[in-house]
Amino acid sequence: MKTSIIPYLVKRFLRFDSDQPFIFLSAMLAFLGIALGVMVLLIAMALMNGFDKEFRKKLTVMNYPLTVMPKFYGSVNHDLLIDLENKFPDLSFSPYIQASVMARSGSKLEGGYLFGVDFKSEAKVNHIIKEAIGDTEFNKFDVLVGKSLKDEFNLEIDDRLMYIFTNVEPGGFSVTPKIKRFKVKSVFDSGLSAYDKAYNYTSLAALRAMLHMPDNQYDGIHISSSDPHADILRIKEFLPMNTAVKGWWEDNINFFAALELEKLSLFIVLMLIILIAAINIISSLLMNVMNRRSEIALLMSLGATSMEVKKIFLYIGIVIGVSGIVAGVVLGMSGLWILSSFDIVSLPKDVYPTSTLPLDLSVKDFFMIVIGAFGIVVASSYYPAKKASEVDILTVLRNE
Repeated sequence: MKTSIIPYLVKRFLRFDSDQPFIFLSAMLAFLGIALGVMVLLIAMALMNGFDKEFRKKLTVMNYPLTVMPKFYGSVNHDLLIDLENKFPDLSFSPYIQASVMARSGSKLEGGYLFGVDFKSEAKVNHIIKEAIGDTEFNKFDVLVGKSLKDEFNLEIDDRLMYIFTNVEPGGFSVTPKIKRFKVKSVFDSGLSAYDKAYNYTSLAALRAMLHMPDNQYDGIHISSSDPHADILRIKEFLPMNTAVKGWWEDNINFFAALELEKLSLFIVLMLIILIAAINIISSLLMNVMNRRSEIALLMSLGATSMEVKKIFLYIGIVIGVSGIVAGVVLGMSGLWILSSFDIVSLPKDVYPTSTLPLDLSVKDFFMIVIGAFGIVVASSYYPAKKASEVDILTVLRNE
């Protein structure tokens, strides 16, 4: 049999047969199942990547790319800051002092951290703080608070906000916590409610006065870097033995590992949709083979080889599957375009890092989905094609 007749027979066997409508219906269900599976996978992977990217962006801002701090206890001195600035002129540095506090307004309390910073240096390492500061001049006991804390306490600019420090001072026969009122000078909005409630910024001089800390010492140094994974290695080699440098990702390893596991689990579960649809390909092809046993036997008696018969039914399954994959890609890309172009789904900004659906479909995920779906289609088409090539010519023709 000439090879050119194989495409003809594939087209003929794919046509609707009024005598056996269930074969065509099964093939259509397989087509729709694969198309929907690919579409859902594309959108789901784009959403997972988008949320992952948004969380990384937000966490990088408020956690800072790199931080230099004492290795065990103590503080970082001003001389080390000068040495780092001279050694790494391509990086930006901002020294800080940190204290655990309770913010109080009326009967409301909110725990968090108060950072003493040089606002000009801090603006170089944190663009959220830079936007919040603007042209505002901060005096000694002025404070910069987050939007969530401002909304919760109904604060206005120049209002007084009380901070209760966790370290205490002896007073007679008891100890009393340190309490100080700061003037709210400005508000920042990081996009993450947890940080906006917990992080507060004041001047270095104010926090030094409250903690009785020497002028030349800091709790650590925040560093801005465009390539923190490479810069952390450079800085480690330069730092003295009693200090260490930490990347922002080291505090969030478990969080992003959980995101990756969730993404992998979602990929596997949704790929099962395609696998279930592929079962329809198997059933459709097996019904096709059983219904056309006499035609297969006749073809083989006229000179068609078992390999050519196998190719016919293998190609039928591949046509159904590839058509479903292509339709799924078109539907998936259309869905991504609609979701990214129109504000169909709105997320609560105080829970998620963005109020709109973040979508980011990577090339790697796209090809994994397409190749995985194609592999399932080929695997599901092979068994029925193999059964078609094993038809016993004499038995079939004798019975027919």
